[in-house]
Amino acid sequence: MHDVQAARGAPLNEPDPSAPASVGDRGLGRLPLLLAVAAGVLALDVVSKLLAVEELSDREPVSLLGGLLTLRLVRNPGAAFGMAQGMTIVFTCVAVAVVLVILRMARRLTSAWWAVALGLVLGGALGNLMDRLLRSPGPGRGHVVDFLELPRWPVFNLADSAIVVAGVLMVVLSARGVDALTDHEQAGAEDEPPRTMPPDA
Repeated sequence: MHDVQAARGAPLNEPDPSAPASVGDRGLGRLPLLLAVAAGVLALDVVSKLLAVEELSDREPVSLLGGLLTLRLVRNPGAAFGMAQGMTIVFTCVAVAVVLVILRMARRLTSAWWAVALGLVLGGALGNLMDRLLRSPGPGRGHVVDFLELPRWPVFNLADSAIVVAGVLMVVLSARGVDALTDHEQAGAEDEPPRTMPPDA
């Protein structure tokens, strides 16, 4: 009888492969996704800025799509979309803080969509931060390269676009109740009633 009870009780001490992973385990799984999104945004931003400087310097703006989009090279000393001109150092410090906060919480993420959103923010912040650190007039005071212009809209770049898309995605996720450190699958598992073992025969 004791042997039967031991055999029945043994699986209780072993991890259930069908059970949801812990927050820490699932967070480790979202880190590569976040970094991949950030790397993709950063690569596109850097390449597009290099091409913009190469092709648009010392020339008239280029009108595309019947005037819907204009390529116009602008050196921006302020924030996104040309706001807060002359506060480059302040925004450099803010960008560094944003990057550090995202990297700090990245390993705890369990929501794939929040990983995408924060990856967009991280890539965009790093793209503009590189301009402020590496471009003239000097480290921490560098002007950001902007080159995309829509009708009645300030000139911007791909890094700004990624951050805006991330902001919209975060609003949608928050409205739908998707938390950055939990997901629906895990929440559903927590709501399930505890399993009970059948009585011994």
